Amino acid sequence: MPPEDKDPILLHHPTRKSVGYFGAVCLRDGTFVYARELDRFNGQTFWDFMKLLQARSWQEGKRVVIMTDNAKFHHAKMHKAWREEQAPGFVLDYLPPYSPDLKPVERVWKMTRKLCIHDQYFPTLDSVIAAVEKEFARWTRGSEVLRKLCAL
Repeated sequence: MPPEDKDPILLHHPTRKSVGYFGAVCLRDGTFVYARELDRFNGQTFWDFMKLLQARSWQEGKRVVIMTDNAKFHHAKMHKAWREEQAPGFVLDYLPPYSPDLKPVERVWKMTRKLCIHDQYFPTLDSVIAAVEKEFARWTRGSEVLRKLCAL
């Protein structure tokens, strides 16, 4: 299975309340997997997302490689043993430090902002979530645009 890319996005409501998302794009077919995070990104929330991602991306005889940056919670000790158990079928591939431009999913976050929230007024954080997740729901079925956007 081609590598997948994953990294969180943080979207802000005008009152500065925010919602964050973990997301990944499968480079084989452009399917999008995401998880909303209202509190904070940490080792536990990342581990929960990895388990979700593994369940949705697992295929017999296929290897899943997750491209990620070096955020501290990506290396958390709490899920190190679990990551080692999953290898070599499900592994994290860390990008070099200080290379945010190399994360293909950043292109997805930029497109999300442009398509869903740019130049629009949202009276509540829930309305921001609804706008963003409407697009995300379409992408979960696969998107040629996302596949090409994240292709290496």
